[in-house]
Amino acid sequence: MSGKQMENASYIALSRQMALRREMDVIANNMANLNTTAYKGESMLFVEYLETTETGEKMSFVQDISLVRNLTAGNLNSTENPLDTAISGDGYYEIETPVGPRYTRNGSFHLNGAGELITANGDKVLGEGGNPIALPPNSSDVTITRDGSVSTDQGPAGKIRMVRFENEQALIKMPGGLYDADGQEALPAEGSELMQGMVENSNVSGIIEMTKMISTVRSYSSTGRMVNEEHERQRRAIQALGSPAKG
Repeated sequence: MSGKQMENASYIALSRQMALRREMDVIANNMANLNTTAYKGESMLFVEYLETTETGEKMSFVQDISLVRNLTAGNLNSTENPLDTAISGDGYYEIETPVGPRYTRNGSFHLNGAGELITANGDKVLGEGGNPIALPPNSSDVTITRDGSVSTDQGPAGKIRMVRFENEQALIKMPGGLYDADGQEALPAEGSELMQGMVENSNVSGIIEMTKMISTVRSYSSTGRMVNEEHERQRRAIQALGSPAKG
């Protein structure tokens, strides 16, 4: 193998190692969110990137081009909290934030001092018409039906809005389990239903992520050994070329 070929092999191995390191970061983030309500696991999308060298040789690199979100619904967990809801279907809640509407599937809700339905971050849950859901003072017996209608012992209090998007993968993940629509129109989530007293668990499988982590670590180590071996071969080749010929 020529010196140039050895260099090329090292570059290819390093590109693979860099991609594996980023993949490990994604796996670690999934593991950290095993118990995060409505969290969607992510994985790297890899493609082959070809580059032609000065000698006309084709070099095949590994390139990670994006994150792919697992949109599978997580299992539902009963909380017995009448303000908690889980969405059955592909819908999202619309949330009012200081920077505009954001969207989430985390239905772990509470009430603020004004009796408005809010998220764990304190943002208001919006209803049909874009207004917050507010419960009457001193009300009790909160009921949330499958279509999102909210009522108490004092009567109707609004209807939680559920929306969907044509391209869920294009939603931009924000802090606090929120998503930015990135210009997409929020459409009515026809067919989606609310389940009162439930929340959606993370859809991350600890066993699967651990298996992926072990495989990634092995691949990273194997690639690292190859890089070191190529470096050692180059060092020996340089030494051999630099050594005076014996007469």
